[in-house]
Amino acid sequence: MIKRFNANKARLRRHRRVRKRVQGTAERPRLSVFRSAEHIYAQIIDDEHGQTLVAASSLEQAVREAARSNDARSASGPAVIQQEQKASATTAKAAKADVPAGKGEKVGKGGKGEKATPPPAPESASPEDENLPVGLKGIADNHKVGLARSIGLLIAERARERGITKVVFDRGGYIYHGRVAALAAGARAGGLDF
Repeated sequence: MIKRFNANKARLRRHRRVRKRVQGTAERPRLSVFRSAEHIYAQIIDDEHGQTLVAASSLEQAVREAARSNDARSASGPAVIQQEQKASATTAKAAKADVPAGKGEKVGKGGKGEKATPPPAPESASPEDENLPVGLKGIADNHKVGLARSIGLLIAERARERGITKVVFDRGGYIYHGRVAALAAGARAGGLDF
């Protein structure tokens, strides 16, 4: 008999294993994350009393409207970035054309002194990309990742209103990458300490 891998069972097994050690207290409640295919949910829970103190999710109408307005504002952004990259690439090519051929240069396939094409230069990182966690670089412009970051900011704001500044992070058995990492980054940017 062939056994099938059940990803949700594996996630729940990881979650139970982590929950043995991660407990939310009144002084330092637990920030729990649940991620579905479409939405992301976050709760701050006091496990000693079994109470959810603060909650936020991507189902909330205000969050969805804010995400739509952010998408509309950033719609013109990628075109501007591409134009800047093309301009920097043309200036780099012009600078290389001014340099005379030296002994150490590679020769193309023909072997007749033609230059080998260099690998493409890495894209210029914006200042925002430098502040992102490692798991978010390259996917920060994804709609769901941006939505998760705004959920993190929202739950941090609601927690500060309740007087909560320190939490323990419970990733719910998910890999700390993508939307989970974005939510955590948003919560940290909003003032939560974990």
